[in-house]
Amino acid sequence: MAERKPFLRVTEVDEELLQLLEETRGREVTEEEYLEQRISFAYGNAMSDSVTKESVRRRAKYHRLMPEG
Repeated sequence: MAERKPFLRVTEVDEELLQLLEETRGREVTEEEYLEQRISFAYGNAMSDSVTKESVRRRAKYHRLMPEG
């Protein structure tokens, strides 16, 4: 197994990234965005090469991802 080098310190602060984070602080995620995040997570963690993002998307139609109410 390859040896991993942990990040010990940040040498530069990305001001543009900090600005984007500040602009989106407190923003609520839409149901559509939440669904896409769940699909992407499931696809990225699939244990089979036969799983595609589209197959996860089709399967997600049959499962409620956000609680109603």
